[in-house]
Amino acid sequence: MKFTAEQIAGILEGEVVGNPNAEVSRLSKIEEGEEGSLTFLANPKYINYIYTTKASVTIVNDSFIPEQEITTTLIKVEDAYASFSKLLQFYNQVKLNKNGIEAQSFITEGTKYGENLYLGSFSYIGQNVVLGDNVKIYPNSFIGDNVVIGDNVYIFAGAKIYSETIIGNNCTIHSGTIIGADGFGFVPNEEGVYSKVPQIGNVVIEDNVDIGANTTIDRATLGSTIIRQGVKLDNQIQIAHNVEIGKNTVIAAQSGVAGSTKIGENCMIGGQVGIAGHLIIGNNVRLQAQSGVARNIKDDEILQGTPSLAYTDFNKSYVHFRNLPKIVAEIDELKKQIINPKNGNNG
Repeated sequence: MKFTAEQIAGILEGEVVGNPNAEVSRLSKIEEGEEGSLTFLANPKYINYIYTTKASVTIVNDSFIPEQEITTTLIKVEDAYASFSKLLQFYNQVKLNKNGIEAQSFITEGTKYGENLYLGSFSYIGQNVVLGDNVKIYPNSFIGDNVVIGDNVYIFAGAKIYSETIIGNNCTIHSGTIIGADGFGFVPNEEGVYSKVPQIGNVVIEDNVDIGANTTIDRATLGSTIIRQGVKLDNQIQIAHNVEIGKNTVIAAQSGVAGSTKIGENCMIGGQVGIAGHLIIGNNVRLQAQSGVARNIKDDEILQGTPSLAYTDFNKSYVHFRNLPKIVAEIDELKKQIINPKNGNNG
């Protein structure tokens, strides 16, 4: 798909300086630009590349004035970085704007769907499913019975959405994600044999949620596992049954949240963080990578370590930990002086 500099300037409300008919069909870094590519200049440390890039079109700030001859066509905008990001979003929408129901997919009777549905090959839609407008379901996906999905939702290849799940508008669910599998509920008897506790709740995902590849969100035992508006989950995250994650919270890869824990709003949770069950995590909490959380956390706390400590306490303790061999040697020397004072420096 090709676009001219003039068309791109129209999308970005920018000004063309150079050839308005210059065509581009791909994106590139400014230092790797080639003919037919579009790039941008936002960071001043890359300014030298503007004079050597072979990119056909370059997005720059309004304030940029060339000091040497350039061959690339410029599109001047108020904020080059923001405009390039906007263009990436536009490009992604165009690239992902598939329509139609492909062969060898299956829709069960009673399913309702809106306009511009895309259903990829070898996908399955269960009974009484409701799909909004502009839903895109890529090949090899599974949508269970009684699932409700809002508008402008992308479900990428191989995702599995179990029955009774509710998904809001403008959500993205990446490949390999499983939503609504049974929570880890088992009860031992007197002989230590475990019996399964039926998991009859569901998962509710509100609007504007992004879920990374191979992440799993378990259905509730009773009630709902809830992912609130604007939450962003990275790849390979485990969210257990009856967890609730507050709006605009972000969680990095390989983290796990045990059952019935409630996480507040606007939290930032680093990679490989482990959070025990039945806890309450406040709003605006920051958990550094690989922290282990086994207690309730108040609003605005910043924690690190396993078990997690206040961030500043962790850093102070780590200084002492690094110096531990030296500290032990000094203590041993003091003990020798106490036991044998004649060996000390007593003058």
